[in-house]
Amino acid sequence: MTTPEPGASRLRAPAHRVSPRARSWWALRSAITSVGLLIPQVAVAVVLPTYTSLMILTGVATVVVGVAHLLVVPCWRYALHRWEITDDAVHTLSGWLRLEWRIAPISRVQTVDTDRGPLQRAFGLSSVTVTTASASGALTIDGLDADAAVELADRLTRVTETLGGDAT
Repeated sequence: MTTPEPGASRLRAPAHRVSPRARSWWALRSAITSVGLLIPQVAVAVVLPTYTSLMILTGVATVVVGVAHLLVVPCWRYALHRWEITDDAVHTLSGWLRLEWRIAPISRVQTVDTDRGPLQRAFGLSSVTVTTASASGALTIDGLDADAAVELADRLTRVTETLGGDAT
């Protein structure tokens, strides 16, 4: 086993967090999903009375799991999600149950896209997707402040333009 030379960079977590408003966005998405799961259960209970007790049981389970998800996951994701752009690479750390740490060399960046769905716009958020010449697929940074996402996309675009080549 070799020890790194003094001054050599060490693998570390990316430096920047996503916007604190991402917690609210993730919580609202969780609530919408839970309600979306609950509506068919209520419909079955109303239309098919013989299944009412089963639908009440599954409905209670849906509410309990939905509330737990709403209270825990957004804070957990916010604590873990990180991103950073260095002179050499794009770094992301994301997930909530299974963490994914991705590092893509700047020289491999092919496209940079921003995405703002209706809920993201309501919270002033955006996502940046960095497509690379990699079999692992694109890197996505969710929950960025909308202005920061535009600046990040612009910076990445400028950096990749100066490198030239075809990113393969």
